[in-house]
Amino acid sequence: MLLAIDVGNTNTVFALVDGQETVESWRSATTPERTADEYAVWLQQLFALHGRGDLKTVKRCIISTVVPQSLFHLRNLSRRYFDVEPLVVTADIPGVEVRIPRPSEAGADRLVGAVGGFIRYGGPLIIVDSGTATTFDVVAADGGFEGGVIAPGIYLSQKALHEAAAQLPRIAISNPGKTIGTTTVEALQSGIFNGYVSLIEGTIQRIKAEYGSPMTVVATGGISSLFQGVTDVIDHFDQELTIRGLIEITRRLEEGSSS
Repeated sequence: MLLAIDVGNTNTVFALVDGQETVESWRSATTPERTADEYAVWLQQLFALHGRGDLKTVKRCIISTVVPQSLFHLRNLSRRYFDVEPLVVTADIPGVEVRIPRPSEAGADRLVGAVGGFIRYGGPLIIVDSGTATTFDVVAADGGFEGGVIAPGIYLSQKALHEAAAQLPRIAISNPGKTIGTTTVEALQSGIFNGYVSLIEGTIQRIKAEYGSPMTVVATGGISSLFQGVTDVIDHFDQELTIRGLIEITRRLEEGSSS
């Protein structure tokens, strides 16, 4: 079994993979101070609950993280409880040319998404990843990573607005079904939700115009489902994109080490 770990700023996903198939997937709040022992206790309970046996059934481990503080504990988790040295995603992914002036600035999550998107949909692509930040990543026809756009995430914007404006309540983000709000809550829902739909549509339109050729648009990330059915600029919604990318990167790295 492969354990693929994707550490985001808000949530961490642990996916248990058998061959090329994800058999279990669990999500946890990202807590950089969480120790290897704490991870192990939590994971062992989930393994038992889902009939997956002991942690020693994990024979391979790959980690992608945008939170460097978490890497130390996750490495220790893999070494101590799985008895394997984990693979760690860096900018130097086999088969992916990072075409920005400073390749090290490309976040691991963005590169993993680029790999997962390319092997499923080909290229060129725009990958819209909605999480703590909303990113729009450009993947070339040959799978190269060509940069993109980073904007604040929808929940981050909502939180900032609530904290900066004393009289504005914190609201649940949802589609108000209209643009003109007749109450403060409706006005906030419209501004946040419809504003983000417009951000997505406008940014995709600008990227396509600048790129100059047809592009497939794929949406992923924990909250991308919010936008299903409300915009026609997204061709595919794919929550498995990152895990698929981690599975493919594992295959490439293992093939490279054995050659």
